[in-house]
Amino acid sequence: MSSYLAGRVASLILSLLVASIVIFVILEVLPGDPAQFILGMNARPDTLAALRTQLGLDGPAFMRYFGWVLGMLHGDFGLSYTYRVPVSELIVQRIGVSLPLAVYALALTLLIAFPAGLLAAARRNSASDISVMGVTQLGVALPNFWFAIILVWVFAVTLHWFGAGGFPGWDKGFWFGIRALTLPAIALALPQASILARVMRSALLDTLEEDYIRTARAKGLTRAQTLWRHAVRNALIPVLTIIGLQFAFLLAGGIIIENVFTLPGLGRLIFQGITQRDLIVVKSVVMLLVFAVIFVNFLVDLSYLAVDPRLRRR
Repeated sequence: MSSYLAGRVASLILSLLVASIVIFVILEVLPGDPAQFILGMNARPDTLAALRTQLGLDGPAFMRYFGWVLGMLHGDFGLSYTYRVPVSELIVQRIGVSLPLAVYALALTLLIAFPAGLLAAARRNSASDISVMGVTQLGVALPNFWFAIILVWVFAVTLHWFGAGGFPGWDKGFWFGIRALTLPAIALALPQASILARVMRSALLDTLEEDYIRTARAKGLTRAQTLWRHAVRNALIPVLTIIGLQFAFLLAGGIIIENVFTLPGLGRLIFQGITQRDLIVVKSVVMLLVFAVIFVNFLVDLSYLAVDPRLRRR
């Protein structure tokens, strides 16, 4: 088990290092000058030079990279060019929307996907299986922003059950915040639930073909008992992998949904940073999201130890 853990930790550190270099280099080669964008096209050269110095844009690239990385390690993400406040403050404000939205959407995904996948696998080739696979195929094919528009039209414009967008803030009350996140969470969850249900069905069907499943049935266990006692746990490894990837996507990939519902989350912050050439915001927030993605996958790797006892012997 120690060698398995050491390998996962080394992979985590290497992935973060490579990601930080790639993010920094990509944003360095982008055309445009943040100082020019802030001051306008008619700014004087000496004023531009002074602002570049103030923003730390006039130093060598490798020094700026190390300064950026060391600052993040100490919790200093830099100063926003546009808002003139620490990027860490913007992240704290926005993650209070993005993280609950991702958790809410993942919970809905699991509530939909697990029963659907189990039902389809338990009743293979039946009408229930065909119906579940048909619905999930539709869910995979249609983009989540289309779901979002339909949800707004039905539940906000027509029925007036929810607001069409915006976020009141958690200080207004927990249920007001959850109510504002419900439609975005459903829009994010439906396509992910479709994917997970199909993976769950496939993994269970593969497991049900194993010899130990036939042995369990030969000993007198019913199909349902065999499914719950033996098949589900052994089918969880590919399912856990998909869940980890989905949570990372829900946290980092909600930019379109956040813009559809005008939610002040991290995705919208990245979009605003790109349009305003606020590169320090873009670099820091993207790096934070990359860290979240890599760390979630690291936790998924660790969860394999609980599911597969063979890994604990390494």
